[in-house]
Amino acid sequence: MDRRSRLVLLTVLGAGVFLAGLELMITAVALPSIVTDLASWSALREASWIINAYLLAYVVTMPLAGRLADQWGVRRLFLGGIALFTLGSLLAGLAPSLEALIGARVVQAIGGGILVPVGTAAASHLFHDHDRPRALGVIGALTFLGMAAGPFVGAWIIGGIRPAAALDGAGILDGPLRTALEASWRYVFYLNVPIGIACLAVAWAAAHGWETPRRAGSLDLPGAVAFSLALGLALVATTLAGSEQIADRDPATVIGGLAVAAALSGVLAARMGIRHPTGFLDIRLFRSTTFSSAALVSLLTGYGLATAIVGGAVFVDRVLYGGPDAQRVALGALAGATALGALGSGFALRAAGLRAVTLVGLGLSTIALARMGAWTPVTSLTEVAGWMAAFGLGFGLTVTPRSTAAIDALGSAAFGVASATVTVARMIGMAVGLAALTAFGSTTIDRLTREVYATPDAYRQFIPEALRDRPLRDGLVVQALEDWASGEAARILVGVFFVAALISALAIVPALALRRRRILATEAAEATDVARDDAAPLAEPGGNA
Repeated sequence: MDRRSRLVLLTVLGAGVFLAGLELMITAVALPSIVTDLASWSALREASWIINAYLLAYVVTMPLAGRLADQWGVRRLFLGGIALFTLGSLLAGLAPSLEALIGARVVQAIGGGILVPVGTAAASHLFHDHDRPRALGVIGALTFLGMAAGPFVGAWIIGGIRPAAALDGAGILDGPLRTALEASWRYVFYLNVPIGIACLAVAWAAAHGWETPRRAGSLDLPGAVAFSLALGLALVATTLAGSEQIADRDPATVIGGLAVAAALSGVLAARMGIRHPTGFLDIRLFRSTTFSSAALVSLLTGYGLATAIVGGAVFVDRVLYGGPDAQRVALGALAGATALGALGSGFALRAAGLRAVTLVGLGLSTIALARMGAWTPVTSLTEVAGWMAAFGLGFGLTVTPRSTAAIDALGSAAFGVASATVTVARMIGMAVGLAALTAFGSTTIDRLTREVYATPDAYRQFIPEALRDRPLRDGLVVQALEDWASGEAARILVGVFFVAALISALAIVPALALRRRRILATEAAEATDVARDDAAPLAEPGGNA
């Protein structure tokens, strides 16, 4: 393949990882609008699966995609990933209900889970010698750019696209077409469709006749299914925690049954992984204390990352009533600082060891989460953005050390396994964090709703005495209840942020098991490449890239 064709393909690969990096942050901005349009905040348990279903499917797909790239070749797999991501985006935009949207997000996640590891592997095959690090640097940079651009693009779409007037002018006043086009959040997903189609067409034409070497092998699909069941059941059990009744059954019985089923599925996945030559879950890797510590740090910091992203977005929307522009500022600060910390951590390792840089990052992120727990309805957006940036910087500083420690433990020949395991651990932490946040928030919302509407006059105890002779639908009463709800939402998030701070602090214990050694300049450059793989929330190379 000539150089021009390689550059065209690199552009397409970069566009794919950009979209994958964009996805979580842009969805976080749109989440409040989606919840209020398709359901309500009382349906938070179900709505949380808009993100958690994506994370679950992505976690399972990513390691499998890395192995399939060797068996099928990267060209057809990358084209399939783009097609699935584009189809999932279209279905998500058209979704008439939460259930349909969650299903579409699974399709989208499978495509996204293919794009990044296979895109990175394709870039490695396309370029050689000194050109290869540059190509991988482009892929990593676009991953970060997508993550950082998400809040800004999401805010622009939610705040700037108002199709109702155009639909009125076209005489489309109701019906399925209006439903599919009226809500601005739908265009968060529609945006991916023309980009995906263009990428698919260009990649198909530019890669004609090009293919990568293939090798025989088998996939541990039963192990992947068992692992998916284990993680999915565990997330459902966590999300349902605090429910008073589940399908007319005792919640303790239901949640206990789910937990037992999750544990059995996990044991089954581990046994299959040991017996299979390329097992999906190979617990033998965790014999290394250093590797286990790096994975545990990634798991615990992932919990904090999910709390910061979703909790920050909810605080801005439900407490500050800031809207998409304010979310853009807050989430953009977090994303930008995360990218800065992850890229800078490779250089920091030249002056300090793996352990020291990790501990500094954990300390900064823990302090930031604890400070977020002190937010109130009068907290300024500047302060919110500042502490979210502080968390992002601290989180980013932990990226390179934990990935490098994992590779050190397993050896450079196991780069794919080490980096993928650390990444998957972080995403599992994110999924658990979101499930826990959902359970706590839903339980509190249900309790407050019952208190407000317990009797026709129950609402009066939550508003100023001067307004208690007014009816519930009076404008001043509605505003007073909104103010009260804002304060309650802030108090709900206090507990959420403090728990996340505690869990981030717990990560200090396994971090102490990381080596103290410093990284030389050449190693630091490689470590920074690893950081690119592991930094973006939904855009990371895995498998054997």
